[in-house]
Parts: sequence; structure tokens; C-alpha cells
Amino acid sequence: MEIQTSRFGVVNIQENDVLTLTDPILGFPDLKKFVILEDPDDLVFAWFQSCENKFIAFAILEPELFAADYKVKLGKNDKEALQVAEPDVVRVFNIVTIPDDVTQMTANLKAPLVVNVAKRLVKQVVTQENDHPIRHPIFNELQARLSQGALTQVTPTSTPAAVAPPKVIVHTQKQEDTEAKV
Repeated sequence: MEIQTSRFGVVNIQENDVLTLTDPILGFPDLKKFVILEDPDDLVFAWFQSCENKFIAFAILEPELFAADYKVKLGKNDKEALQVAEPDVVRVFNIVTIPDDVTQMTANLKAPLVVNVAKRLVKQVVTQENDHPIRHPIFNELQARLSQGALTQVTPTSTPAAVAPPKVIVHTQKQEDTEAKV
């Protein structure tokens, strides 16, 4: 199937690439279907792209890129909504805000996207941990990873005409340093 995107144009996806939100993202009550697109020109950011509105796409990162000790505890309602029984079936992503001054970019640690890979379900979970800020600065952490050779690029490309078609990604295994506790 094909979806329209403002960043990548027409993207071919498989039906099983589509993730269904169990509850809408705050501010977007009518959007339920999303895919995760990987920008071939950007090794850092992926895009949580709406299948229903080509103009809605959120830059996302896996937390191990900037917050090694970050953990999300799922409550009973979250586990039920995501149909989660085991922690190894979920992946965690944080929505990133990238202003004009990229040194001021932040990640939302308070409300991560939790994906049940097996069931193709996703929920924006509001964590109860007080140390999880809504605007966690990430530029310095990403720069540190870059200097260690763990990343090859920190800022996203912004010229859609020059961007190759994205690769659709959904991680099927949980990496060791990202835990979702259920």
C-alpha cells in the first residue's frame, strides 16, 4: 500500500508495517494509524509518520542514544491497552522537538511512545516518574555519542527532494540498555 508524506513523498509500505494507536496522541484525536520511517540520510532520527495525514510526522529517537538509564514502567491500564504480557515485546521511542537552533533540541521523556511489536499496537504512555521531564535537552548527549563514534550524524536533513525513499522500521528485539518494565 502507499501513503503520502510531506517529508518523503509517496512511501510504499506493507499492511503489517502499520501501527495502531490504542489512544490518540495529545492534540491529534483523529489519527490512529502510523508507521515508523527511517530516513536513509539520517542515522539518528526516525519519523513516526501518520498514515492518515501526510503533514503529521514526529521525529523520534530510541532513548539509549541519549539516556542510558532511562526506563519506563507500564501501569496495569497501559499493559492492558497494549496487550503486553512480557517486557521483551515492546520498544520505546521518545518524541523529539528540533527547533531552528538544534543545540536546543529536546526529547519528551515524560510521555514516550511504547510499541508492542507483536500486536502492532502503540501508546503514548505518560510516566509517573518525577525525574522524567517533558523537555530533556539531548544535543550534548548526541554530540558525545558522535565523538565516541557511535553516531555519524546529529542533525536531521531538511531537503525532502534530495532524500532517498525511507526504510520502514519496527524493531523486533529489545536492546539491552532500553528496558520497559511491565
